[in-house]
Amino acid sequence: MALSYKARRRWSLVILLVGLPLYIVAVVTVLNWLDRPPIWLEFIVYVVLGLLWALPFRFIFRGVGQADPDAGDGPEDRP
Repeated sequence: MALSYKARRRWSLVILLVGLPLYIVAVVTVLNWLDRPPIWLEFIVYVVLGLLWALPFRFIFRGVGQADPDAGDGPEDRP
């Protein structure tokens, strides 16, 4: 089931404003439970996990920053 442009925009905001901070808190909490690894390894883990969170949401974020493809281009469609 394909999401509309407006639905993808709304979901992307929810993911960025709610999901991402929760993910960050979870990752930092889990890494703090472990014994502190060397700084270079900790940096690599943060970079990998920082990129990994977005992979399942690629289809939601794709094209959200562009103009609405369903909106008309004529002057009568502009506010």
